[in-house]
Amino acid sequence: MFNMKFSMFSGTRELEEKIDEMHDKIIESAMCFKNAFDIFLKEKRSQNYRRASKKMKHIEADADDLRREIESKLYIHNLIPDLRADVLQMVENIDKVINEFDEVAHKFYIEQPDIPEKYQPKFRKLVKEVSECAENMAIASRAFFRDFTTVRDYAKKVYFLEQESDKTWAQLKQEVFDSDMELAHKIQLNTLIGDVADVADRAEDCVDALLIFTIKRDI
Repeated sequence: MFNMKFSMFSGTRELEEKIDEMHDKIIESAMCFKNAFDIFLKEKRSQNYRRASKKMKHIEADADDLRREIESKLYIHNLIPDLRADVLQMVENIDKVINEFDEVAHKFYIEQPDIPEKYQPKFRKLVKEVSECAENMAIASRAFFRDFTTVRDYAKKVYFLEQESDKTWAQLKQEVFDSDMELAHKIQLNTLIGDVADVADRAEDCVDALLIFTIKRDI
């Protein structure tokens, strides 16, 4: 199983390019999210963070446009009809992860949480694990369209990183609630920690679906 190596895009170069761009967008959004969080810890809601948040919004808007273009090409031009449903779902799943990055970045901008210095290293660790989880999901998805032999390898990385992010989330949550901060402050941080961790869960859901699509293609 997972031993097939081919490109499903014979004769559909423009569609291939659009889907490649979609994968680029999720990697770009993950990198932008990590950078935005670093800026937030140093500067809070500064002009630099405002710019980083707006960049996330532009990436999200570009991804929405790409998703619509891909959907249009698949239906109007009747491209790869036997794979169309799977491709559409995969593209929509990628778009949802990008949307989550954007929503969390914007939430930090609106709420301006105070993250005590003692929790910042673990918060950075969570953001790194979540971002890398999404990046590897994008690579796994790209492999689905190119080379089945590597899909499972990157899927394993996604599962590992999602599990690591769960551990970091649980540890950070416990530390926050064990602290002497005001309850409202604890609840705010706990919600934001969960929002960040949810991105990895969304990436894991994408890989779950991707592996099912891969099995179907290999039968």
